[in-house]
Amino acid sequence: MHSESPIKRRKSRQIMVGNVPVGGDAPIAVQSMTNTDTHDVAATVEQVNRIHSAGADIVRVSVPTLEAADAFGEIRKQVSVPLVADIHFDYRIALKVADLGVDCLRINPGNIGRDKRIRAVVDKARDLGIPIRIGVNAGSLEKEIQKKYGEPTPEALVESAMRHVDILDKLNFPDFKVSVKASDVFMAVGAYRQLASKIDQPLHLGITEAGGLRSGTVKSAVGLGALLLDGIGDTIRISLAADPVEEVKVGWDLLRSLKLRSKGVNFIACPSCSRQNFDVIKTMNELEMRVEDITVPLDVAVIGCVVNGPGEAKEADLGLAGGSPSNLVYVDGQPSTKFSNENLVDSLERLIRAKAEEKLKAEKNIIAKS
Repeated sequence: MHSESPIKRRKSRQIMVGNVPVGGDAPIAVQSMTNTDTHDVAATVEQVNRIHSAGADIVRVSVPTLEAADAFGEIRKQVSVPLVADIHFDYRIALKVADLGVDCLRINPGNIGRDKRIRAVVDKARDLGIPIRIGVNAGSLEKEIQKKYGEPTPEALVESAMRHVDILDKLNFPDFKVSVKASDVFMAVGAYRQLASKIDQPLHLGITEAGGLRSGTVKSAVGLGALLLDGIGDTIRISLAADPVEEVKVGWDLLRSLKLRSKGVNFIACPSCSRQNFDVIKTMNELEMRVEDITVPLDVAVIGCVVNGPGEAKEADLGLAGGSPSNLVYVDGQPSTKFSNENLVDSLERLIRAKAEEKLKAEKNIIAKS
């Protein structure tokens, strides 16, 4: 099941966001954003750590004021994950967080003031080795672009992005990534496809304001999935009106489904029907919650009957095929043991954890010998 992804990724320039490489041949990074009040240092640190523990490679924090910049400095001291500061309009905030250890500045060069101010921010970023993210959003396009196109379009998003790109090009600053987000899937996909052919910098993907947990997940999967299948994208953020931890989970599920990154347990489970010999849905709900902490890549098949069960189980690290009077367990594609329905989840959890530990030891041995 751990076969290579057939996706051929777009070649892009690599930048560093803290210790995380973005672009080039680096893995696609998963990102999320805090929704706490940045002035509340304790609450923001707690949320950043939860987002990081869930698997985020990078976390973005909004810094709307100079006072929030001071709080950002305290947050930076207390967390280990790379932090992006989200800044609009006031160039002084960018200068301040740069000195406080920010790992990336999310700005639009064109909206932070006169040329002198833009140059000050870019020079500071260059001196400290801090990359910049240009973030274009369909909901906040420049007035003249809105007037030119009448409404947000892929072409309008790209024109806005290229204006900012041109500013950084003229200042000889190549270490940036770009996003062109929209809440409309077709608009976002069209804009990213156009932009991908115009620049070689990394692209940060997202469907902005996608919606709640269910609808936003679907919309993001459709839009980002289409782009990732095209080989476009170097970082992703799933924007949900939900706990940011859920954004990270969905992001990892998306990358796993396309075999672009592997982390944690990848469940293959049937939707269940009257042939099932155990309660598949209840079993899956419990298992997913219990093994969220496992980071070792594992394929686990949970199939309720013998129609598809053996075939799926043989292709997984671990597999369960429902049967009567007992369910058959496969390990590494081979029949191994039988589990009754009694304490089924407990038995499966023990088996999954044992397999994860076995794989982790094997990986450590390989590293030690190399």
